Amino acid sequence: MTDQQKEKIYIDYRDKVYGYIRGRINSSLDAEDLAADVFVKVFEKIDSFDESKASISTWIFTITRNTLIDYYRTRKVFVEIPETFPIESSVEDSVCNQEMLDTLAEALETLEEREKDIIILRYYSGKTLKDICGQMGISYAYGKVLQKKALEKLKEFF
Repeated sequence: MTDQQKEKIYIDYRDKVYGYIRGRINSSLDAEDLAADVFVKVFEKIDSFDESKASISTWIFTITRNTLIDYYRTRKVFVEIPETFPIESSVEDSVCNQEMLDTLAEALETLEEREKDIIILRYYSGKTLKDICGQMGISYAYGKVLQKKALEKLKEFF
């Protein structure tokens, strides 16, 4: 395979490979590194490519998928859990927690109904803003505005 053919493959698939990887990894730098790794593997193994078995795009994306799998396998994070957890809770901690909850409840009462709903569903129930907007029958953009407005009000309250 000539250098021009390799360059054409790279140009044709670089954005697609990067986009595929970036959609599955939070770090753009890691995505760039993995995309580069994919093309190194592609060009190292280009002689073993068999057109009768798959198209070039299928072959490249198989390499891309396998590279992502390898990335996640090597990035596993293990955390040791202590055998005993410190569960010492004093009366002072309980009183402070109750006071904080009372203050939070008071702050939530200062919000409009929709703002309060968004904050409770987002931060207490753990729902995504997209799901909340669908449930409330409002646009995502309007939901973002309401959430920002509510958070600013809560910030001012505290």
